[in-house]
Amino acid sequence: MADGSDTTLTAQQTVADQTPDGLVAGIKSFAAGHGGAKAVIEYVGKRGARIVLVGSDGAWGDQFADDTVVAREACAKAGVTVENAWERELMDQMRPSNDLWRSMARRTMAR
Repeated sequence: MADGSDTTLTAQQTVADQTPDGLVAGIKSFAAGHGGAKAVIEYVGKRGARIVLVGSDGAWGDQFADDTVVAREACAKAGVTVENAWERELMDQMRPSNDLWRSMARRTMAR
């Protein structure tokens, strides 16, 4: 076995290296298409973090990131404000589509 190695593994990586450009582009695209946006980041366990975007026009969508740190960095790069929690004003701004209401009703009725 060799005494040393010419490569070094590091446990810490910078967030800039971890933030996918596609994630930032998706958030920017949503915000541009809906007159701006705000985000709420939800931890979803091993899957990572869900970024729920709420547009100024009431439309909403989501993106997934590897973890909450990456999600916050992606929102910052995209210029989207991250809310700390689901505030009443933000929820009142959301306008779910009729298709979403129908799909939620089917899930409730199927139980």
